[in-house]
Amino acid sequence: MTDKTTPWPTLDWPAWRETALHLQLMTQVAGKVRLTLSPWLNHSWHVALYVTPRGLTTSSIPAGARSFQIDFDLLAATLLVSCSDGGERVIALEAGLIAAFYAAVMVALADLGIEVTIDQAPSEMPDAVRFSDDHAVRPYDAAAARNFHRALVRIDTVFKAFRTCFLGKASPVHFFWGSFDLAVTRFSGRRAPLHPGGPGLPLDVAREAYSHEESSAGFWPGSDAYPHPAFYSYAYPAPDGFAGATVAPAAAQFDGGLGEFILRYDDVSAAADPDAAIMEFLQSTYAAAADLGGWDRDALECGVGVPGIPRAVT
Repeated sequence: MTDKTTPWPTLDWPAWRETALHLQLMTQVAGKVRLTLSPWLNHSWHVALYVTPRGLTTSSIPAGARSFQIDFDLLAATLLVSCSDGGERVIALEAGLIAAFYAAVMVALADLGIEVTIDQAPSEMPDAVRFSDDHAVRPYDAAAARNFHRALVRIDTVFKAFRTCFLGKASPVHFFWGSFDLAVTRFSGRRAPLHPGGPGLPLDVAREAYSHEESSAGFWPGSDAYPHPAFYSYAYPAPDGFAGATVAPAAAQFDGGLGEFILRYDDVSAAADPDAAIMEFLQSTYAAAADLGGWDRDALECGVGVPGIPRAVT
């Protein structure tokens, strides 16, 4: 059941793992449509999804003289493809085959006059099977998906508040379907060493994504490599002493295997003020990266934004 009384529902990775992987693959189909039709934006920001009051969206995607978007309505368990000329198609989010879901999305787009051919290989997932060849029967626990969405709504709000107190280049708060995480990134303004690459991303994509010094934080619902929902924060390149920096809250720890600071979701949801715990984690891990990396913090930072009040400039 979905507990609507709390913005911090229980997220049990082992319990909803199969639904999470099913949902991740479905978001990859939609995300690859956006990737294929959108001009490249620095750091791959053109591929991401965004949290909405009802789920996740691609936002507007160009399609010739028109535009369209794909929305995951996790409350109603439906996928909506809507076009600027008024056309729309609805697909159920339900148990079944990724091959069938992929085919339904392609038919819906074709019915709306949108021609697109996507790379069917799932990204950043082990033992990947092309979408049209994936005939495994997968479950879909709609209540677990709604719990995930409820947590994302609250986390998205805190991340956006954190983003307001930075004057330098910063990413939107966005959801990456490859790594299946919500993320926000700050940049020092200086170029970074060429990224050496790694599993999951082509070398040219990784090098473009990490072209400038950054402090990045986010949230993921869990994975087989780390089967716990958690907040994370890392720096690229990691400055000397970063792993040993003191950060807050006390439950946050540096994970040497992952190469980043981790704060478990369960520790946040149990805190007296979960929003404050997240903000403390975001700010302290960023400060560690910025101080040890020699960022010009006076020029890059400002106070947290307040609704209706412009930032004072003197």
